[in-house]
Amino acid sequence: MLKTIIYIAIGGAIGSVLRYLTSVFVNKYWSNQFPLATFITNVLGCFIIGFLIGILEKNNLASSHFKWFLITGFCGGYTTFSTFGYENYSLFQSNNSILAFGYITLSIVLGVFAVWLGLFVSK
Repeated sequence: MLKTIIYIAIGGAIGSVLRYLTSVFVNKYWSNQFPLATFITNVLGCFIIGFLIGILEKNNLASSHFKWFLITGFCGGYTTFSTFGYENYSLFQSNNSILAFGYITLSIVLGVFAVWLGLFVSK
């Protein structure tokens, strides 16, 4: 278990730094109201998690330490939106469309509400 935690921690650190660098790079060339850096990070993270899961499954490595390092660690550090995207993809693939739409709707609505509530409580 400790070995797995170390893989996740290292991958998470790399993903977090890459997220920061993505923001620095995008914001250097884009200064507008639209949060392009976060948008790019989230969409790119979704592509990366899909690509990595596909590679891991194709090579029978889906239950290896590579999964913890790349998926939970790196992708989790880069963006948890990638996991959100993959979980919804999985729900749609298993014919749980209603559950997927509920998950999407509740995540967005409650997420925005939770931010508002947190800000409200802190004041």
